[in-house]
Amino acid sequence: MNRRHVPVKLLALIAASFFLSACGDQLTLENASTPLALGLDLDENEKFHFYSSAPVFSKNIKKKSQEFSDQAETLRQSKAIQDSHSAGSVQGRNFQVILLGRHMLQYDDWFSMLDVIFRDARNTVTDRIIAVDGPVNELLYLNPPDQPLLPILLRTMVDTKTKKSETYSTTAQELHRQFLEKGVTPYIAEVKVVNNQVQLKGSALLNEQGKYKMSLNAQETILLNIMQKQADPGFSLSYRIPGKPVKLPFATNMLSFTGGKVKTKIKTAYKNGKFMFDIHIKMTVGLSEHLFPIDVANDAAPLEKQVSGLIQDQVEGIIKRLKKNKIDPIGLGVYARAFQYAQFKQAQDNWGDAVSQADFKVKVDLKIGAMGPVK
Repeated sequence: MNRRHVPVKLLALIAASFFLSACGDQLTLENASTPLALGLDLDENEKFHFYSSAPVFSKNIKKKSQEFSDQAETLRQSKAIQDSHSAGSVQGRNFQVILLGRHMLQYDDWFSMLDVIFRDARNTVTDRIIAVDGPVNELLYLNPPDQPLLPILLRTMVDTKTKKSETYSTTAQELHRQFLEKGVTPYIAEVKVVNNQVQLKGSALLNEQGKYKMSLNAQETILLNIMQKQADPGFSLSYRIPGKPVKLPFATNMLSFTGGKVKTKIKTAYKNGKFMFDIHIKMTVGLSEHLFPIDVANDAAPLEKQVSGLIQDQVEGIIKRLKKNKIDPIGLGVYARAFQYAQFKQAQDNWGDAVSQADFKVKVDLKIGAMGPVK
C-alpha cells in the first residue's frame, strides 16, 4: 500500500464516522415539537409545574402556538410527559426564554431544578432567564392577537431594553456564573401582565440562594448598571427639578437627559469589623428635554449640581434597599476579594450579611456636554 494514500483514507474514515454519529442524533422537522418558551412555577399546593409554548406550523390553524402544562418532579421527567401529549418528539434545544414564577422564586434553592439544562450538552444555555411578577400561566396563555409569538416577543423585548440598560439579558449560562460567584448575587429581567399586555418592569434581584428579594424599575436598573460599570451610552434618565414651576395638569418641572460617557470608580476598605465602599460616578450627558424655562448656557453649573444631587439620592436609596435585603447585585464582593482578601475570605459564605453591615459613600458628578440645537 502506498503510504501517501493512508492519511487520505484515514481522514475519509474519520469524516464518515463523524457524519454517522451526527446523523444518529438528527430528527426531521415533521417528527419534532420545538417549544420556544419554558415556564417553571409552583401551584397553590406547592407542587412543581412546568409550562411550554411551541409554534404551530399550519396555515389551517388560526392560533399560531400550542401551550402545555402539567405537574412533574423534574424537568427531565417533564419531557416524557410532554411527549405523551405531542404529535412529535419534544426538543428543548431552541428555548428562547425560561420563565420563573414569583411563587417559585419565594423559595431558596430552586436553581437545582435547572440541572438538566446544563448537564445535557444538547441543550442550549443562551435562553433568556425572566422572572414573572405573578403566575407563569397568566403570561404564557396570554396570546395577544396583535403581537408576535410570546417567546419571540419576550426575548426581543429583553434584548432591546438591555441595550438601553433598562433590564438584563441574563442567559442561563450567565445565571449559572452568578450563582457560583460568591462576590455577587443574581439579577434577571422581570415582566408582568398589565391590562392583558406584557410589560417589562425592569429587573428582579435575588439572594445567594436564588430567593426573590426586591425589584427595580427601568430607571433604577439603569443606575444599577452604572454601578456595575455595564451601562452603555444612550440610556435615558428623567427627574423632577425641585423649585421649578408646575403648571397642572402637565409635569412642567421635568428634565430628561441622555447618558454619554460614564466612569464609575469603586474603592473598598475594611475598618472596625466592617467593609467600606466608596462609589464615585462621573458622567457626561446631553439634555434631551426640559419643560421649564431656563438659560441652560449660563446656568449650567447650578443645574449640574442639582441633578447630580438627585441622582446621588436615588443611588443611595437603591443601596439602602440592597443592604436591607442583604444582597449584592453590584458585585462589591469582587472588589472586596481583590483588595481585602483575608476579610472577604472570612465573610464570603455570608456575604449578604457583610453587605448589610457595610458603610457606603456615594458621590455623583454630572456634566452637561450637549444642550440640543433648540434654545
